[in-house]
Amino acid sequence: MAPNEAVTNLQSPPTTAVSTAATMSPASAAADIILYWNAVALEANRESHSVPNGEQTGPTLSARALGIVHLAMHDAFFAIDGGHPLYMALPPSSPGNPISERTNIAAAVSAAACTALSALYPSQRAKFEAAVLGAGILAADAAASGALGRAVGHRIFASLAIKPNEPGVGDKEYEASFAHGHHRQDPDNPGQGFYGPFYGATARTMAAFNGHTLAPPPMSDTPDYKAALDQVIRKGGATALKTTDRLSKDTLIGVYWAYDGVKSIGTPPRLYNEILRTVARSKNNSEADNARLFALVNVAMADAGKFCWHEKYRYDLWRPVLGVREHDRSMGPTGTPASTLDPACHPFWLPLGAPKTNEPGGRNFTPNFPAYPSGHATFGASALQMIRRFYGDFTSEEIAAGAQKPDTIAFDFVSDELNGISVDTNGTVRPRHVRHFDSLWHAIFENGLSRVFLGVHWIFDAFDAADVMVDSETFKDPADIEYTKQVGGVKLGLDIANDIFDSGLKASTL
Repeated sequence: MAPNEAVTNLQSPPTTAVSTAATMSPASAAADIILYWNAVALEANRESHSVPNGEQTGPTLSARALGIVHLAMHDAFFAIDGGHPLYMALPPSSPGNPISERTNIAAAVSAAACTALSALYPSQRAKFEAAVLGAGILAADAAASGALGRAVGHRIFASLAIKPNEPGVGDKEYEASFAHGHHRQDPDNPGQGFYGPFYGATARTMAAFNGHTLAPPPMSDTPDYKAALDQVIRKGGATALKTTDRLSKDTLIGVYWAYDGVKSIGTPPRLYNEILRTVARSKNNSEADNARLFALVNVAMADAGKFCWHEKYRYDLWRPVLGVREHDRSMGPTGTPASTLDPACHPFWLPLGAPKTNEPGGRNFTPNFPAYPSGHATFGASALQMIRRFYGDFTSEEIAAGAQKPDTIAFDFVSDELNGISVDTNGTVRPRHVRHFDSLWHAIFENGLSRVFLGVHWIFDAFDAADVMVDSETFKDPADIEYTKQVGGVKLGLDIANDIFDSGLKASTL
């Protein structure tokens, strides 16, 4: 079945097994077509990271794919509903088929989503077509509304997807620096390559209207850097190391937020969408609310990936696995001779690492891109801040004046890393953990901090330590935190979300 037949051939039986997300009952799809297709898109992300040579893999491409799909659904929905301006102008009406007379929102949204998903994940196309059949679309005006949705999906994809002649996240012709302080491959996982060295400079901006940059990370001879070095040695080291004094609750936080592109879990943008679904349900969102909110959140993450990766490769800062082992100037490929060793240098140190979940016998790892700023912190802050803005906990004027007050959106959430099903590298099933958050502001902070506990990031990759710490050992209550320094992924993500929300989800002119 071709994508342009999916919404009209409603009685044809699916010929391929459908994913768990796509087998939602027609009643579920009828209740909220946006949540239905969001679940299908998240399942596509999970599956693409569970098979060899998956499509749209890694955090930036995952975020971009979700942004494209949700923009397609947004424009298909509001082309009929009329509740919000469209991101992109509609294709012209065909003779005898005026767009103004379309009425079947479910058919339009389903066709738009199926079209975009099939273009992004061609190996999963049969599942998306089967999901259309499982959506319980009413026959009235299904063909014409479906045609509208397909046109929208094609147009959004053609405008925003990475083109075959663009570098995307490939590392062809990229050469890493061997200079002290610069990013190289994880010595515990040689041959991992480099993810996205040209992405930040070449990927199209979706909806941000300002260029977003950060102040540089602290230099290696400054007190801030030395404090971060000491912290990650103690809090992020492998469990067996004598230098590690991480608490059980810290290890739990590190693993809980991981989602490092592993089997059956996928990437951070999937995690933040799962949280978004939890909040949207608790707020009893209308279908129109979800069409708008899910587009805003996913476009914010798509642009967060672009700006974050631009800064990563602009500053090219090494990860702790190199920074701790090669802190002394005599270490590394460009080391200078010395007969003593800086006491802060630990040449054989290893991090706890990003967990290789659901791969017994696998090896924890440091991600294959530079440290500053943290992708987790940037994606998470952009997504959760956008939810905060959507529910109106503060005004644009307050944001402009520097206010970043806590919200009151409390929620409980079970991470797929700790769901009673996923296993660690020993093949042991991790326990199920229901985690409570007093606010999205709380979640933004904990998500950023989690990467220090895995030893894959410095604290300043997420935020300036002075913004979040009372002293070298004590963190502020999240409710008391304001991000005043232009340092780290949290500030970058907040700025991107605010930009897109205040601009009204329009196509970027950058």
